Parts: sequence; structure tokens; C-alpha cells
Amino acid sequence: MWSLVFVLCVVQHLTDFHILFTFVYLHYCKTLITHPVCLTSVTGEDKIVGGYECTPHSQPHQVFLNSGYHFCGGALLSENWVVSAAHCYMSRVEVRLGEHIIGVNEGTEQFIRASRVIRHPFYNSYNNSNDIMLIKLSKPATLNWYVQPVALPTSCAPVGTIQTLIPDTILQCVDIFILPDDYCFYLGMTDHTIFCAGHPEGGKESCDSGSPLVCNGELQGVVSWAQRCYNMNGRGIYSKVCVQIDWLHNTMASY
Repeated sequence: MWSLVFVLCVVQHLTDFHILFTFVYLHYCKTLITHPVCLTSVTGEDKIVGGYECTPHSQPHQVFLNSGYHFCGGALLSENWVVSAAHCYMSRVEVRLGEHIIGVNEGTEQFIRASRVIRHPFYNSYNNSNDIMLIKLSKPATLNWYVQPVALPTSCAPVGTIQTLIPDTILQCVDIFILPDDYCFYLGMTDHTIFCAGHPEGGKESCDSGSPLVCNGELQGVVSWAQRCYNMNGRGIYSKVCVQIDWLHNTMASY
């Protein structure tokens, strides 16, 4: 049985800037999350179906990874650490926190260089297993209303989200579903470190990379990849954070 997820959204598309946030309510989440998850676009080839306007600055743990351009999203785990997807790896990264409208100075932003970028040692780009990495900030982030860490999960509860292309800088909401693993078997989903989400009718899934999926205030997923992104048969693959807790804690304690 599919689990429903309500999603809000932000994306960047070349010279146009857009925003993606997500509300989550599903079988695993017993209450509606009032703090959405913010995402950023990589390719700009994203689409949302049946969206509606949402609230800005709703998720202060969202970060954007920049290397002269916004290329991935991530989530703040502490004042010193950010988590993202391993396939987003670049040796030199600037982490942008507290942003709402990409490219617009709102006075809430913090731009901090990464001192270390650490991919999971067993990341496999062929089957997307262990598609997760940690980024250590060169200085601690200043925690405030706009910049706050997200909690790591205490148990597994897969959560999906979506990404969109919007012609204006407007927050949009949409709903998608957590899908059974065998529903996405054709994507090569054969590993316990990932899960699948989308819409049974297609057309609703994430084309984003590295951005967080949150349920009941806990980080449950990191966007890995999606097939066909905005086609009717698209499905999204997400890294399952709950199976990476030991690696995350051990790595952060080692540096």
C-alpha cells in the first residue's frame, strides 16, 4: 500500500530562481509536518503537477552546495557538519545556509567553505548504494531562526519528496507516494541503503540531488536520483539515512 507524502518546493533554473519545500504526511508519519523540506535544482529540467503555493523559510536545516553555481542540496546536521549525496562530490564546495530565494540577498544567508568532503567509502555509482556524504564546514555555522540542524532518525521511516520547475519565485506544494521496493525494481533498486518514491501515475518525483527528506523532524532520506524526472513514468531513488547512522556518527567523531 502506498503512503502519501505532501510536498512543497524550490529550484534554480539558469537565470530564473525558484524554490522548493516539502510538507510530509504519510503512513509512517502520524502528524503533518509543519516545517517543509527545501530542495534545489541541478539540471533545471524539473516539473511539478498540481502544485499550490506554500510558505517560505520553513526549513532552516536546508543548505545549498555551490561551486560557482548551485549544483546540489544538503542538510545541516550540526553547526559543523552537512550531509548530502555522494554523487554530488566536489573537492571544493561552498555551503550556503539560510537561503530562501537563490541569488537574492535577504540578509539571512551564511556562506561557509567546506574544509572536508567525505564520501561514504562503499558508495557505488552503478547501483546507487551508499549514496551519501558528509561535509565539514571550515567554521561553525551561526545557529538562528534561519539556520538550524535537523535530527538524525531514531528508526527507519522512508519519506519521499519532489522537485519542480516554476516560472516564478513561488513556493509550490504537491503530493507523492512512498512506493514498494518491487515497484521500482526496474530502476535497479536492489540495495537496502536506498528506497523508492514517486506517484503511481508517474510525473511526480524528485530530480534533485542531495536534498533532505524529513519525517516528524527527523532526516530519513537524501535525494539520490530519478528516472525521466518529469515524464509520466518517473520514479525517484533516495538514500536511506537510518541505515547510515553508525557511519555518520563515527565519521563526524573522527574529524
